[in-house]
Amino acid sequence: MNVQSATPETGSLADRPVPRAGVIGLGMIGGGVAVSLARRGRVPVVYDIRPDAANKLAGVPAPVGSPAEVARVSDVVLLAVVDAGQARTVLSGDHGVLSGAHPGLIVVLLSTVAVPVVHELAETCAKAGVSLLDCGVTPGDKAADNGLVAILGGDAETVDRAMPVLDDFAKKVVHCGPLGAGMATKIARNVITYGSWRTVREAAALAEAAGVDPAKLITVIEEADPDGTTLLLWQRNRIAGRDEARAMVPQVERLMDKDLAAAQELASHVGVPVPLVDVTRANGAETLAIPAKEES
Repeated sequence: MNVQSATPETGSLADRPVPRAGVIGLGMIGGGVAVSLARRGRVPVVYDIRPDAANKLAGVPAPVGSPAEVARVSDVVLLAVVDAGQARTVLSGDHGVLSGAHPGLIVVLLSTVAVPVVHELAETCAKAGVSLLDCGVTPGDKAADNGLVAILGGDAETVDRAMPVLDDFAKKVVHCGPLGAGMATKIARNVITYGSWRTVREAAALAEAAGVDPAKLITVIEEADPDGTTLLLWQRNRIAGRDEARAMVPQVERLMDKDLAAAQELASHVGVPVPLVDVTRANGAETLAIPAKEES
């Protein structure tokens, strides 16, 4: 879908069959996104504070001189900087994106920032006639292989205009809701990631203190659940409100309490702190609560 605007460098954007992409920030995420876009034939205009940042990025041209230059010749600018401070600077600083913006420009924020920052940046963009989408991405190590999931927040019309570019670097685009919803979903996904790491750390510490090689724990987990379905099993049950799951709550709660009590006993015996085990046992009923089905 074309964005109706004109710039001295490119003429009418209505003449283009597809929107042109720009990428600002050529680290692991931004560099990978640029490579994936180039692989699909949508060679992006890029910028990075390092002049040689694109040297090893297949199909990606050398960076232009400023974020403003990227904005002038792009319809969709993908912003892949480290944090909120850098995002503010790249957007509003000297020779920033907004100083080179044209009507209809879309900025897609790939950086993980707090949700209030998303709304702040969107308001800043709106004053310059620019639309902003928040777009968390994962997993970062697949960025250069068209392997990202794009976790998107924003209004449907802007999403539709940006979709050709998003589709060219992501294997899946999930529109989670209005502005901020993509970032909230990415943050929630990160909670699962880091929380799982803490879970594994406590479990491995318990096993190791009991004389078990932690590698054996990995073998047991991978063999017992090779597809990782256990992680999301109960959440799926909650969403579905399944009758059989609701009926199982008392039994599962008893088993959870028993098993976590055994973990606490082992932890006390071997002198390993397990705060996550403690809080999980203390909140077992809330963890397992499944809402009743709504009457049709």
